[in-house]
Amino acid sequence: MDKMKKMNFIIIGQQPWDTEIGSNCKDIALELSKHHQVLYVNSPLDRATLVQHRKDQSTKVRLEVVKGERDGLIQIQDNLWNYYPDCIVESINWLRVDFVFDVINKINNKKFYHSILKAVSRLGFKDYVLFNDNEIIKCFFINELLQPELSVYYSRDYILATPYWKKHGVRLEPLMIAKYDLCLANSEYLTDYCRQYNSNAFFVGQGCDLKAFQTETRPERPLEYHNVNGPVIGYVGALQSIRLDVALIEYIAESRPEWTIVLVGPQDEKFQASKLHQLKNVLFTGLKPQKDLFKYINSFDVCINPQLVNELTIGNYPRKIDEYLAAGKPVVATKTRAMDLFKDYTYLAERKEDYLELIKLALIQDTEELSRERKAFAESHTWENSVKSIYEQIARSLKERAQ
Repeated sequence: MDKMKKMNFIIIGQQPWDTEIGSNCKDIALELSKHHQVLYVNSPLDRATLVQHRKDQSTKVRLEVVKGERDGLIQIQDNLWNYYPDCIVESINWLRVDFVFDVINKINNKKFYHSILKAVSRLGFKDYVLFNDNEIIKCFFINELLQPELSVYYSRDYILATPYWKKHGVRLEPLMIAKYDLCLANSEYLTDYCRQYNSNAFFVGQGCDLKAFQTETRPERPLEYHNVNGPVIGYVGALQSIRLDVALIEYIAESRPEWTIVLVGPQDEKFQASKLHQLKNVLFTGLKPQKDLFKYINSFDVCINPQLVNELTIGNYPRKIDEYLAAGKPVVATKTRAMDLFKDYTYLAERKEDYLELIKLALIQDTEELSRERKAFAESHTWENSVKSIYEQIARSLKERAQ
């Protein structure tokens, strides 16, 4: 990437810079800013958020920018700026008539565009690349309005599986993908999805920040189960029944009472009401700080990812698998298209019975050599490598357009 010319990027993130959860788009912006100038644009404040979350600090900040009481352009570090648009757009996802929705959405997009232009003008950006992070509605017309040197649509989730995005996204996203110059995706499944509408679609991998999971020191077993005997089978992450197979976890726990099943993360209502809470060999730890997750993963004998296979999960890149592997742990996961990338370093199950057999096999086969191989594989999934692939595809597209 060092040999390529310094470029200007306008990144519009579906998740704002001040989000409290991890964000692919923020990590990409940080990595790009090591070599290029990056303007990271938050989505504009919408009317529903203003009314429903007026007391939230994030809403207050945005409203102050709209009123001119605060500068919306903030430098994060060298070559990287975050921008809060100085406009309010109407909340329109509830509209059912496509024509009415499109008319108001175009008005919203024009407001957003004029606000972005103010930041672009202040920074003196010329010949910029537009990088759209899965924002279907508020950016539907932004490509035509901004007229970038190159437009990039980044697909890192099959968001149409969620009710909010499905409502208008089923119609809008294929149209958006088709009109962008380049589409990039973090899984092969999503690459194939984008390629249905745009032949210039490519897989660029996924980056992960794995430093916290790569320490050589062995932390003590967590107090919740430091006296537990027998194998510990664990999962770390949000316990959401829309993504995870509650019945499968119950089956594993009931079939192997000699194993302790440890589930680390916040539970949704279905998990809270499940019979897992009545099983003596199942332990819920609740939500734990990010800095403590390695301690739990390191204490597991086998890590699991008992996914349901549905629209929401089948194509999404499973970052937690990299975290498990970075700790050197054997992993048993549900077989999906996205898991093909990990097939040489994990055990993949298609049936509930497979989980029992493969966990047993993982316990028997685990060695220090296999642990080192897992760590080395996970370490190849860096943001530096992913962004290098992103930049190579952008450079190729720009070169082809110039010919």
